[in-house]
Amino acid sequence: MIGRSAPGALLVLFASAAASAEGFSIKLEPGVAIPVSAPQSDVYDVGGGQSLKALFGLTPYLDIGPAASFLFLPAAKDQAESGVVWGLGGGVRVKRPHNQLTSGTSPWFEADLLYIRTGGLNRLGFDLAVGVAFPLDEAKSFWAGPFVRYQQTVSGERVGYDTRDAKILLAGLSIEFGTGLKRRATSEPRPMEPAREPEPPQPIVQIQKVESCTDRDADSVPDNIDRCPDVAGVIESAGCAAPTYATVVVTKDKIELKEKLFFAWNRAEIKPASFRVLDDVALAMKDNPTIRVRIEGHTDSSGAAEHNQKLSQRRAESVLEYLVTHGVTSARLVAQGFGPGVPLDTNDTADGREKNRRVEFVVLATTATTEIPPRSNQ
Repeated sequence: MIGRSAPGALLVLFASAAASAEGFSIKLEPGVAIPVSAPQSDVYDVGGGQSLKALFGLTPYLDIGPAASFLFLPAAKDQAESGVVWGLGGGVRVKRPHNQLTSGTSPWFEADLLYIRTGGLNRLGFDLAVGVAFPLDEAKSFWAGPFVRYQQTVSGERVGYDTRDAKILLAGLSIEFGTGLKRRATSEPRPMEPAREPEPPQPIVQIQKVESCTDRDADSVPDNIDRCPDVAGVIESAGCAAPTYATVVVTKDKIELKEKLFFAWNRAEIKPASFRVLDDVALAMKDNPTIRVRIEGHTDSSGAAEHNQKLSQRRAESVLEYLVTHGVTSARLVAQGFGPGVPLDTNDTADGREKNRRVEFVVLATTATTEIPPRSNQ
């Protein structure tokens, strides 16, 4: 019989992992089961199988979790009995992260250690699998894709039994559902405010027509268009005090970052450490509904100029996609890459190159047109 200590230890391990998991998902794998070695291939025909897994994310790239499987192999024509295989255990999965906005697919590899029961025998076994998953919804909570799994049961030395290992190949469809994308909270969470429709901005030219209007708080915003007539503020906030953010500062010309944005090496994938900065950028744009922004990607001069140009464009587009996903209207944004064409500092030193690798948020003048003019890097 299967002992209780090993499954119990697995449950304790996986429960402790769940407490600090990056994400959680359930995976089902219906498929076709094919015996690929004797004696199983001699006595059984092609059958079917089903496995069930719970996966807890230790990192965006690594999951662990318990697994259970069931296989049914019908008897060949000249054989009397069909074969039933039960498996219980767990293992690890290495995958392309599901929580990256730029990820369209997620190749993965799994390895599991199993207790396998066939007939009246309990034996040790393992399986190895590869597959690729495709997201089925925008939040990336549902994934599906093909897989191939190799399962081997270690027979060992048993008197009166065939001691050759049982080897079975499975192929089918992997279906997974889980937590999906989620907004990363900042270290200083803001209290939730009731949703409100932004009031249409008053054209600045009205200020020039009402020079005789009163201005009780002396902030140069006349009381007739000042939403906070008794508190000194700025025209960009309709006369109210400009909100403060942990990692960004909103000025007339830019949304300035107090921290750099970080990407994966030589790729457009945004690192999780930069999520809180982009969350503040999105919040600042919601607080200032009249501004539009050009997201500018810049690189240093290392490497080929054409490659750097394309890389800076892809990184700017990744940032735009993040902001849209977090509630900023796409019509208020444009992404433009400049490669190494607009340096802040010399490219002859490591410090200078570090400064030149950046993303900037340039505030564009509010006009009646919906077009956002491109910026020249000449």
